[in-house]
Amino acid sequence: MELVKKGNSFSVYSNGVAVIEHRENSPFMYVGIGKETIKQHYGDFKINDKTIEKVPLKHVEFNGDLVTFSNCDYKVQLRMTVQDNRFVIDEIETDDNINRMFFVLNSRKDERFFGCGEQFSYLNLKGRNFPIWTSEPGVGRDRNTLITFQADQIGIGGGDYYTTNYPQPTFISDSKYIFHMDTSYYSDFDFSDDESTQICVWGKPNSICIESGTSFLNMIDIVTESFGTQPMLPDWLLDGVTIGMQGGTDVVYEKVKQAKQYGINVNAVWCQDWVGKKITSFGKRLFWKWEKSDEAYPEFERLLDDLAKDNIRFMAYINPYLLEGTDLFNYALEHEFFIKNSEGEAYIADFGEFFCGTMDFTNPEAMAWYKQIIKKNMIDLGISGWMADFGEYIPVDAVFYNGKTGREMHNEYPALWARCNYEAVEESGKLGEIVYFMRAGGVGNAKYCTLMWAGDQSVDFTIHDGVASTIPAAISLGLLGNGLTHFDIGGYTSLFGNVRTEELMLRSLEYAVFTPYMRTHEGNRPDENFQYDQSDNCLKQFAVFSHLRTKLLPYIKHVIEENATKGIGAIRPLFMHYDDEASLDIAYEYLFGRDLLVAPVYEANVTEWEVYLPEDEWIHLFSKQSYSGGTVTVPAELGNIPVFYRKDSSFRTLFDSITK
Repeated sequence: MELVKKGNSFSVYSNGVAVIEHRENSPFMYVGIGKETIKQHYGDFKINDKTIEKVPLKHVEFNGDLVTFSNCDYKVQLRMTVQDNRFVIDEIETDDNINRMFFVLNSRKDERFFGCGEQFSYLNLKGRNFPIWTSEPGVGRDRNTLITFQADQIGIGGGDYYTTNYPQPTFISDSKYIFHMDTSYYSDFDFSDDESTQICVWGKPNSICIESGTSFLNMIDIVTESFGTQPMLPDWLLDGVTIGMQGGTDVVYEKVKQAKQYGINVNAVWCQDWVGKKITSFGKRLFWKWEKSDEAYPEFERLLDDLAKDNIRFMAYINPYLLEGTDLFNYALEHEFFIKNSEGEAYIADFGEFFCGTMDFTNPEAMAWYKQIIKKNMIDLGISGWMADFGEYIPVDAVFYNGKTGREMHNEYPALWARCNYEAVEESGKLGEIVYFMRAGGVGNAKYCTLMWAGDQSVDFTIHDGVASTIPAAISLGLLGNGLTHFDIGGYTSLFGNVRTEELMLRSLEYAVFTPYMRTHEGNRPDENFQYDQSDNCLKQFAVFSHLRTKLLPYIKHVIEENATKGIGAIRPLFMHYDDEASLDIAYEYLFGRDLLVAPVYEANVTEWEVYLPEDEWIHLFSKQSYSGGTVTVPAELGNIPVFYRKDSSFRTLFDSITK
């Protein structure tokens, strides 16, 4: 990085390319005043911003590292430093009336940008703007579809291309630099202009950092150093498939027996209803009290012991909310462990036909108490993992123990929730053995979350919200340090007559083999949707692919270990290892580790699939046919997912042994 000052102008170069060019007629920074309106419906948000005043700070005065930007009655003071490959802006001071800051970077028309958290619709961000605000992604996520329109009619739940559980104010440019803004305020990254990128933030950021790299792999080193990386997953989680089921003890015994009869390699059962159920108009919901339900799961400890005899673990569910009227709710209410409203009372949230308090993890006593619940009611009971759900619903008018409002804490809350789970597991001495998975996230999750999952996809083949959307989601997460993620096999959300088919289940199954973790979900309306055990064919395919997973286990362990030690995601973009132009535009294929290229089939009624192969010697995993670089069309009937391995792979002997 290089900072060049000249009078009232300055430029910042990364590898010789001007990333910032401040001139009086094209300033780097603007400040102003804005007024937002935020409409919230559960975890969905409709946000509008009205700019009342926006002033370009044309004038710059340097005093060593200290810099003053000014114009008219507005002034911003900050520090600029350059050290090796890092350019940093920090110690930012603004006038009290300023509540909007804007920063302008140079861009090329053909520049690609990646990141801004988990992105389900577009891997390359160029040409669009991306708000940084954690929320439910929405149903459909496409303003041109009927299902998105229908979801909006019952709230504001349709979503859009940018709505995501896991946003982050960080991006990577194909010019080999990383931009990160340290803030939890709402921000918007606008890549829509051909020649510039404009970043708006609703407050004063703590700092801005631009770091240059020499390659995409080198930039992953920078990401790991900045944000951390997830710990190693345990062996038991990698081998076989976790079956999601509900219904109680007898159902678990019955489904495990059936799976064994079909030869399915089951590593765990995931029973989110271990706490009991509550039926709502949305479907079957859970009873949020975080204690085992003796009614739903009698002889719970015996069940876990019997499962253990077959090397099967039990996994559960928890979130950071407590249902009104339960003993845990009353205790938290009495001790003021919930976030509060502006009147200083507990902020009781409506989650759709039941009311809950939200844990305030900025209160050290509340954090310690909730960790103890996880330890006593889950870990000590013998539960091996869980879904750590939610984190996106913080209202902007909430007040936290640390004195901050929900406006500032909204994006920070998911990382606090991740840290609560992490410390509960770590303090129990179970890190590396117990696994929890989350959908919500932000800065901090990479080092505090053992495993991500892609949230609540629709049970269909739609590009923005179906199985396809999980591919760019996993790639974008891995670029920012969250290299371990997975998705619900078969999807989750079934609304407006949209129901899961056997074909979708099987396409999800074959794709899931080549991800860090395999797990099914019954979905929000299990009685209306196809389940894995509703056909003889599907049960047989689960057996086949669970054992394919076992055969690939040495390679899978290597990939997971590489993520833990080097921060290189398990699911990688092709451009991570291939420096060719075409790879930069591939969003629906990925490298699983260095040596496997996976091109999931994400359309219905397909028997062939077109695949782009970067220049190398590739061998089709099942047919053993060889290919070099370029676009090829390969057979892709159900059960024959297009997967290729590198001829020069050190795992070639293993891959050669795999048959269809």
